[in-house]
Amino acid sequence: MSDHSFPIFDLGAFEAADNNEKKRLGAEVDQICRSTGFLAIANHGVAEAAIAEVWKKTQAFFDLSPEVKQRAKTLYPGYPYGYLGPGTEALAKSRNVDTPPDLKESFNGGPLSVPAGMSDPEALGFCYAATIWPEGPDGFAEAWKAYYGAMEGLAARIMRVFATALGLDEHFFDSYVDAPISALRALNYPEQHVPPQPGQLRAGAHTDYGSLTILLPQPGSKGLEIIAPDGNWTPVPPVDGAFVINIGDLMALWTNDRWVSTVHRVVNPPPEEGGMQRRQSLAFFHQPNWFAEIACLPSCLRQGEEPKYAPVLSGPYLMGKFKSTVTAKAG
Repeated sequence: MSDHSFPIFDLGAFEAADNNEKKRLGAEVDQICRSTGFLAIANHGVAEAAIAEVWKKTQAFFDLSPEVKQRAKTLYPGYPYGYLGPGTEALAKSRNVDTPPDLKESFNGGPLSVPAGMSDPEALGFCYAATIWPEGPDGFAEAWKAYYGAMEGLAARIMRVFATALGLDEHFFDSYVDAPISALRALNYPEQHVPPQPGQLRAGAHTDYGSLTILLPQPGSKGLEIIAPDGNWTPVPPVDGAFVINIGDLMALWTNDRWVSTVHRVVNPPPEEGGMQRRQSLAFFHQPNWFAEIACLPSCLRQGEEPKYAPVLSGPYLMGKFKSTVTAKAG
């Protein structure tokens, strides 16, 4: 860990540690996830070349004209993958808060393959739907797939840290996430030329839906905030060479709210602090296997305590959450 106000976890050190040291480090992660659910992951082993290439290709895509980008648009409102232009989402709606559309555009892609034997029509029509690849830039799909694969591997490793933090066998979650229905989203918050509408943010206040999110914010960027344990909005700074991790709603359900799925948002910093400038980020939303049953972990129940939530299946739960954020303007 570090002495910074925002905790930094050394993943490589954890993986090289003996069992006693892993338990000690896991206990630190448990405390973080009980309080904010946000931490940075350093020494993660993801190739710098894969990161640099996906940054380059996604920036080049967002630099294209709106007409060209729209050729890769999602097929219809609620379709999960492809390009979503400005004004098509209001994330605060997932918390039943009515706001103007978020000031962002995005490109979204799903799993790189379909598990053998998968026949569920909802899974095939949603999480395993085809990604609508753009016409350019050259090499976009290859860079995207390489980064997606790296994030899938990193997420599985972080889930082993989480298992240790919860007092479980390190590999407890492996069978829940060996065919995850995760999604990768490249976000572009365009340069703003006029002030936002009242209540309009770059991304409205929301929680994430799955097990964990791996965020790569643009170096030096500002705007990401979380609600701290004291109830105040607190900035989350980018950490050089590290990913920002937060846990999602399913992990809170899994742990009976022992761990916090923290509300977060992307605000418009003051103009003098770059608030009108363009900002990019990459978010990998890790989601357990379609049929994974997410039920309260016995290690998260005190004696005589009952689970707060009924078990849910990962895929159908995600579908309901995702569709609640789509406005009528989508597509």
